[in-house]
Amino acid sequence: MRLSSLRLGGSIAAWLIAGVAASPPQLSDVSADLVREPALQYFTKPTTDAVARLNADLQRGAARLTFDDTGGYLPSILDALHLASESQVLIFSKTSVQSRFIHPRNPRALYFNDTVTVGYIPGADFLEFAAEDPQQGVIFYTLDQRRAEQPAIERRDFCLGCHNANATLDVPGMLVRSVVTTATGNTAPRFGNYVADHRSPFVERWAGHYVTGRHGAMTHLGNAALVTSSDPDTLTTTETMNVQSVKDRIESERYVSPHSDIVALLVFEHQMRMTNLLTRIGWDTRVALQAGRPDAAAMISRAAADVVDYLLLVDETPLPDRVTGTSGFAEKFSGEGPADRQGRSLRQLDLSTRLLRYPCSYMIYADAFDALPSEASDAIYRRLWDVLSRRETGAKYARLSAADRRAIVEILRDTKKNLPDYFQPINR
Repeated sequence: MRLSSLRLGGSIAAWLIAGVAASPPQLSDVSADLVREPALQYFTKPTTDAVARLNADLQRGAARLTFDDTGGYLPSILDALHLASESQVLIFSKTSVQSRFIHPRNPRALYFNDTVTVGYIPGADFLEFAAEDPQQGVIFYTLDQRRAEQPAIERRDFCLGCHNANATLDVPGMLVRSVVTTATGNTAPRFGNYVADHRSPFVERWAGHYVTGRHGAMTHLGNAALVTSSDPDTLTTTETMNVQSVKDRIESERYVSPHSDIVALLVFEHQMRMTNLLTRIGWDTRVALQAGRPDAAAMISRAAADVVDYLLLVDETPLPDRVTGTSGFAEKFSGEGPADRQGRSLRQLDLSTRLLRYPCSYMIYADAFDALPSEASDAIYRRLWDVLSRRETGAKYARLSAADRRAIVEILRDTKKNLPDYFQPINR
């Protein structure tokens, strides 16, 4: 990375000096120590996530992994778990349990789909996995990066030190950290430490990340590092915006792609909190019902409102300029469907003023959504219908146009199994 420095303009400097952003609020008032609740059995209940299923196949000989001299088991894992190379995002902040291997020339690569994220660092000891179990939330695993006769993926609960916190809604979950970083990858959180999702101002996003793509006048913290770790005014700002490739900034031959696609980052940020919200409402509901809480219905209703607000992206920060990626992720993601009879899909991207063409998250199709207790899913569906049908007319829903609401209902009616019958066509 080129480290010529420039004194920061007012907007970025103000965000850096402001320091740590407030953590997201808890979804409900249930105890934060949910992970040890007997009703959930997080540590003991058998898991059915994609990584657990792959490992079971490996152990009984129904699947095999091949070892690559450059990426170790990574290429084979990407294929086995259906993870696209186009989804690659690169993080050079030392925010992994394997931080000693991370450097701006040797960033951590993440690859993701709707349910699995894999972390890869060239030269590191193991691959990192985070997989969403439909009921248990996110489960963490590693795979040793040494050639083995029968490689085994091992569950690793030490990841909960970071991945079970207020920033993940106090459930085992995912987060995107935007942390201002020095030229060696060490974090300088006092100058900026944010948990990012689709609500975050872009001036807070992607510190410690590489970002490739066109984004016009949008300003962000990606591709930048502090020249002097104690001085926020020395953040590199030369050649950090509208970057098309990081081939000259990393040991690119050790990665599957020279891209850290801005569209992949936008989707990833949205998806991580959505995953946590689904886990949290499912867990809260199971715990409250088993405990016989008299306020369970009211609690579930409040939680459902939070889920629906995020599902419909009502608090999304508008894109300040058109965004175009570099890896082909947008095209691949948009084509995955499912589509309605008119060819429309909740995966279609807008990227001019907002993330999604039809502002309802594709995560409504997630297995974790379908596995929710009926009390939770019923509350979500009822709230969703109330908003889309304009029975609920709060000011924050005004950004959902009549055309948006009509299209979302039509798409859901054609593509979402077990959609309640009261989701009828909207004509106003």
